[in-house]
Amino acid sequence: MSPAELVSTDPCTGEAIWQGATGGVAEAVARARAAAPGWARLPLDQRIAITRAFKAEVDARAEEFARLIARETGKPLWETRTEVASVAAKVEISITAQAERAGEKAAEAAGVKQMLRHKPHGLLAVLGPYNFPAHLPNGHIVPALLAGNVIVFKPSEQTPAVAEFMGGLWARAGLPDGVLTIVHGGGDAGRELAGADIDGLLFTGSAHVGAALARQFADAPHRILALEMGGNNPLVAWDVDDIDAAAATVVQSAFLSAGQRCTNARRLILKAGDDRLVQAVLALADRLIVGAPFDDPQPFMGPVISNAAADGLERGWAQLQAAGGRVLRPLVRAHADRPFLSPAVIDMTGCAASDDELFGPVLQIIDVPDWNAAMQAANATRFGLAAGLIGGDAALFDRFWSEARAGIVNWNRPTNGASSAAPFGGIGASGNHRPSPVATLASDSLAGSIITGLKP
Repeated sequence: MSPAELVSTDPCTGEAIWQGATGGVAEAVARARAAAPGWARLPLDQRIAITRAFKAEVDARAEEFARLIARETGKPLWETRTEVASVAAKVEISITAQAERAGEKAAEAAGVKQMLRHKPHGLLAVLGPYNFPAHLPNGHIVPALLAGNVIVFKPSEQTPAVAEFMGGLWARAGLPDGVLTIVHGGGDAGRELAGADIDGLLFTGSAHVGAALARQFADAPHRILALEMGGNNPLVAWDVDDIDAAAATVVQSAFLSAGQRCTNARRLILKAGDDRLVQAVLALADRLIVGAPFDDPQPFMGPVISNAAADGLERGWAQLQAAGGRVLRPLVRAHADRPFLSPAVIDMTGCAASDDELFGPVLQIIDVPDWNAAMQAANATRFGLAAGLIGGDAALFDRFWSEARAGIVNWNRPTNGASSAAPFGGIGASGNHRPSPVATLASDSLAGSIITGLKP
């Protein structure tokens, strides 16, 4: 393998899945620039037809698509099938949003004709994550293409095969050459793309990388930088009646996707002196199956993305214990050379825990004496992506909603089940704009001009 090549491997087996060249950012940007005028001039109905043809390609090869995502990420097949379904569903959601938010509007006042029309920004870069290598970048790409933009897409270096497969579906759908170009590489390729001749960048990933991008964009206020990053998400349980249902909500919030969703609950905050919910969570966690994507029966969760990720989580777990955490369920790595981790629970009440995001199956328990202390603990983070309340009544939820520092607030449901049709994003270190939802990409950040003129 030469230094200019990238190899993607199956996290469960170490088997090579994909190998290809890295770099080529300047060439990709030049191709996109050349394609931009023709794509922007193409009538909207023709752009819609191509996106619907892409959906048809996704539907036709859905099982193949899902199996590839499972192999490259280690996620269970049942879960990757839902990811592929979300990729397909995003097309009609985006078409509807485009019609609602970016249509042409005319008015006349005081003898002046006014016309609101929307122009594409031009060339947008998309930096994708590994946890949802198809669904999350697709959430940027579809509405951006509908609005007439061209895209240079750099997927995570952990999941290049999924990106190439998705790019092939767009090509089969009739997308013109250069309108969507894929480049591969690690952080160096991402920095090169961010510094290239682009009109905006849509990013999903870690707060550390997002902060670096913000510094890189500091001298380019004319370029859009939309950041969707992680979170140290709190889940508050208060006056819970149905303990078993609450435990199921906690377990899904904390451990779905092996804890590799930016909306996973990282901290469970509850009233001191009542450990019924914690005991129910521990009992349910004991029953979770951890395994490979195609195992039968299907596992609840697979491995984390890589051995390096598992190593980092083990270091983070050791730091929680060093800070005084009391282990309730240990973080166990079944195979030293593979990244399978068990769901882990640790009591951090009274401990000075780090506010870093542990991107894996680790749940921290925090006991508090009263509601004010619960909200203080929930908001004791520089992040602000998701927050959830289990229990209480409508009045308590309204109070929780108003006091919680989070972009996505849930009640009696998992923190990690956001709708593709709703705005998605956070505050603080969790991000700035709403780069994933069509609510933004089809209107505010891809729009417009007002054209005025005197009535003849």
